[in-house]
Amino acid sequence: MWQLKPGNSVAGLRQASLCIALLLSPLVMADISLPKLISDGMVLQRDTAITLWGWAAADETVEVRFNGKAIGQAKPASGRWQLKLAAQPAGGPYQLSFHGHNQITLQDIYFGDVWVASGQSNMEMEMARLAEAYPQDLTAASYPLIRQFKVPQHYNFKTPQQDFSSGQWVAASPDTISEFSALAFYFARDLFEHSVAEHNGVAIGILNNALGGSPVEAWMSEQALQPFPDALAEAIRFRDDKLIQAVTEADKAKNANWYGDLQQRDAGLNSKTPWYSTALDDSNWASFSVPGFRPEAFTGVWWLRKTVQLTAKQAAEANTLRLGSIVDADEVYINGTLVGNTTYQYPPRRYAIPENLLKAGSNLLAVRITATNGKTGLMPDKPYWLGTDNNKLDLTGPWKMHSSAEAELLPGDTFIRWKPLGLFNGLTAPLTYLPVKGVIWYQGESNVGQYEQYQPRFTAMIRDWRAKWAQNSGQQQPLPFLFVQLANYLEKTPQPTNSHWAGLREAQRQSLTEANTAMVVAIDVGEWNDIHPVDKKTLGQRLALAARAVALGEDVPYQGPQLLSVQPQGNKLLLSFDQQLVLKPGQSFAIAGSDGKYRWAQVQLQGKQLLLSHADITALVQVRYAWADNPDAVLYNTEGLPASPFTAQLK
Repeated sequence: MWQLKPGNSVAGLRQASLCIALLLSPLVMADISLPKLISDGMVLQRDTAITLWGWAAADETVEVRFNGKAIGQAKPASGRWQLKLAAQPAGGPYQLSFHGHNQITLQDIYFGDVWVASGQSNMEMEMARLAEAYPQDLTAASYPLIRQFKVPQHYNFKTPQQDFSSGQWVAASPDTISEFSALAFYFARDLFEHSVAEHNGVAIGILNNALGGSPVEAWMSEQALQPFPDALAEAIRFRDDKLIQAVTEADKAKNANWYGDLQQRDAGLNSKTPWYSTALDDSNWASFSVPGFRPEAFTGVWWLRKTVQLTAKQAAEANTLRLGSIVDADEVYINGTLVGNTTYQYPPRRYAIPENLLKAGSNLLAVRITATNGKTGLMPDKPYWLGTDNNKLDLTGPWKMHSSAEAELLPGDTFIRWKPLGLFNGLTAPLTYLPVKGVIWYQGESNVGQYEQYQPRFTAMIRDWRAKWAQNSGQQQPLPFLFVQLANYLEKTPQPTNSHWAGLREAQRQSLTEANTAMVVAIDVGEWNDIHPVDKKTLGQRLALAARAVALGEDVPYQGPQLLSVQPQGNKLLLSFDQQLVLKPGQSFAIAGSDGKYRWAQVQLQGKQLLLSHADITALVQVRYAWADNPDAVLYNTEGLPASPFTAQLK
C-alpha cells in the first residue's frame, strides 16, 4: 500500500491511486458481465436450445460450464459474446459458471416452462390485493419451483434495451407471494400442480412484464407501429428528452399548484380546531349515507365524520379499518391520528389501526376526501367496517358531511410511460433473447374508447412479438399467445344498448384468427364497481387449460361454446354451436330486424342449438349475445366454461 512518506509528493500519490483504480476497472480487467435475466434461481425453457450471452472485452475468451462440464467458448463481438446451451429436459437444480478474467457461478437453475405475463393492471395486480379474499392462498404459497422475475418499469422511446436496470428470480413462498402477479401465479400454480403427477413437477418461470393503464400501442415495437402513423408519430415525438422533461415538469407543477391551493384553503386542516379533532362540534354538518355518491357535481375537498361506540374488548381487538373504494383520494384519521391515505380511486382501502389508538366508549373516524373531476363518493357494494376479519362493526349508514374547499377540475396528466413504443423497448425487448413457452396477456381496458382500432393493432403486436422472439432467441413460431377477454364492468342496463366494452371484447374475439392463440372469457367474473376484479383464480385456471391445449398439446376442453352458424327458421333465428349447451337464467340474447333495433329475445334450448324469436319482429337478421358493459353470462358448456360475447347476422 502506498503511504505518504518524505519524498513522495501528493501529486505522485494521486497518480498512483489513479493507476490502481484503472487496473481494477472493468475496462482493464475485462470482467465478464451477465444480463439480469441470467442469474441465480432462473428458470430456462426446457427442450429448447438456449443462447446464453453477456458482455466482455474484445480480447477475452469466455468459457461456459454446465454443472462443471465445459460446453464451449465464445469471443465477444462488439463487446457482446454468446454461446448455445443444448436443449435440456425439465429438471434441476443445475449450476452454470462463466470463466474469463473473472468467474461468475450461478446456482439453483431449473429447466421448465417460462411464460411472459404481460398487459396492464389486471395482469400486474399483486397477490397482496387478494389477501382478504383468498388468505389461505398467500399463507400456503410454498412453491419453490414457481419463480417470478419482475421486470423493472422503465420506458425507452429511442432503442430496444438490451438489459434491465435490476431484477432477480424469486420463488413463491409465504414471504414473497404478495408481490407475485395474482393471475400469473394462479396460472402457474395450476400448470405446476397438473405437472406433478406426470413429470414430478415442472418448474414454471413467470416473466412479470405488466404495467397498469398501458394501452396496446405502448407494447408495440417501432416495426409493428409502421402501419399506424398516428401512433408511430407520437412515439417518435417522445424521443425528445427535452420534451419529456418539459411535460414532466409541467405536470408536476400543475399538480403541486392544484393540490397546494386546496391544502391552503382547506378549512378542515387549517381551522383552529381541525376537522379530524375529537373536540370539533359537527352538529351542524349535513347527513351523508355511506356508501354512496354526492348527488351534485363537486370538485375539491370534503370531509366525513362518524363517532362509533366500542366496548373495551372491541377497542383492544380491532386492528383494521375498511373503507371500500373512495373517489378519488383520501386521508383517514382515528381519534385525531392519521392512520392511512390513498392517492387514487382503485386500491381497496384497508388501513391498519395502531395499537392503543382505540378506546372503550366514543371513537371518532374522520375522512378527508379529495375529488378531482366532479363525481365523488364511496363506492357501493364494498366493505365498510371496523374491527377484525372475523368480528366486524358495520360502518354503513349515516355519517356527517361538510365541504371544505371547492376547486376547478384537475386537468389530466400526460402519462409518458403509456405512449406508443416505450414499454416494448424498455420492458419487452430484453426478454426476447430467452426462449419462452408462450405469452399470457390481460389488457384492453385502456383501449376501450378506441375499440375500432384495437384488433389490427393487437394482432400486429402478436405477430411482431413472435418475430422478435424468433429473431433474437430462435423461438419457433407461432409463439402461443393466450389472452383474457375483458371482464364485465359498470352498471347493468335494462334494455339492449351499444357498448364500447362489448366492442373491445368483439375485437379481442376477432383476434383469434391468429394461429396458436386462445382467449379466456371473463364475462362472469367481473365486478360492476371495480375495474380490477378480485377473482383471478378462476381466470388463472382457465388460462392454464388454454395453455395445456394450445402450448402443451393436451386434449382438454379449454373454451366455451363457439358459434358455428346463424340460419333463419321461419320468423326465428337458429343458432348452432360446436358443443352441448347449458343455458342459465338471465337476459343476454338480443335480436333485431333490418331496422337495427335490438330487443330481448325469447330463447329455446335444443341441445347444441338455440332458437331465438320475438313477437314484434318477423324478419330477423341480427343477433347479439352478452353485448353490454356488464351483461348477464347465461351460456356455458357442460364443463362450466362460458361462451364469449358475440355479434352475428344472416349472410
